[in-house]
Amino acid sequence: MFKLTIMTYKGIYKEVDCDSCNLPSIDGRRGILPNHMPIMMPVEIGVLHTVENGETKRYAISDGMFYFENNEATLLVDTIEDVVDIDIVRARRAKEKAEERMREAQSESDIRRAQVALKKAINRISALDED
Repeated sequence: MFKLTIMTYKGIYKEVDCDSCNLPSIDGRRGILPNHMPIMMPVEIGVLHTVENGETKRYAISDGMFYFENNEATLLVDTIEDVVDIDIVRARRAKEKAEERMREAQSESDIRRAQVALKKAINRISALDED
């Protein structure tokens, strides 16, 4: 087992003992088990899977960084949401709003912000669809 601390800009979201975690990285999914070699890597929008006390948990996460050393892991992300807390109606509305912003975008920065919002909304919906 290893300790996983999940943090956002608001502070500590959760501290848990994990049997494993699986993260979306920029070069594919990465699995982390106890006694993994030290690693630091960027993570991207996707679904974090953990095994906590023998139970698999899923979280919709945004971009961030992951660090592991000496059986202690830290995940720093902009946002995280446990799939059991995701409101599917709200997630679908966010997707529609992001698609509308994409259609109406005037500048490159508007397009980029809309793309990120759309990717986050789709991620939240797909995290629920994994059941």
